[in-house]
Amino acid sequence: MIWHKETSIPKIDLLVLPGGFSYGDYLRCGAIAAKSPIMKAVKTFYSNGGFIIGICNGFQILTESEILPGALIPNSTQKFICKDQDLIVTNNKTLFTSGFKNKATISIPIAHHDGNYFLTDTELQELEQSERIIFKYENNPNGSIGDIAGVCSENKRVIGMMPHPERAIDKDLGSVSGLTIFKSIIAGF
Repeated sequence: MIWHKETSIPKIDLLVLPGGFSYGDYLRCGAIAAKSPIMKAVKTFYSNGGFIIGICNGFQILTESEILPGALIPNSTQKFICKDQDLIVTNNKTLFTSGFKNKATISIPIAHHDGNYFLTDTELQELEQSERIIFKYENNPNGSIGDIAGVCSENKRVIGMMPHPERAIDKDLGSVSGLTIFKSIIAGF
């Protein structure tokens, strides 16, 4: 565990920015957390080739800190959405997605109010051309441009995703699709 007021990151292989409501999401989701003292060290970790996964609010923090492109805005329904969601794996050539077959349909829960991923047309084109879109929604629940549920950095070492893979690691929870993400990470190291 690394506290947001810390200014350094210990020697680690992977940094996880989890979901939650940082600073109550009072300004924009992730905007205040992106200015926390630890974020300078997170950016250095990223610049030095570190692996990062941002889940839900963690994804919002990664976009607000400009580690990943785009912005997460309120859902097109203006309502909080909490349900199991089918996704399509659109890039299985990352550390995080290597355990999936490309174009596989998986189920991972979502729980967000501000999960509508937004980019300019130019940014979207860049993501598509460089294979940086890793997950797409099937039956887009929140209005995300291009049905995008998750993206990766140019070097493919950082991913951000709105769905919660940690909530899909046991059959009793309804799905094991999230477990494949974590197994992919372990296999890659």
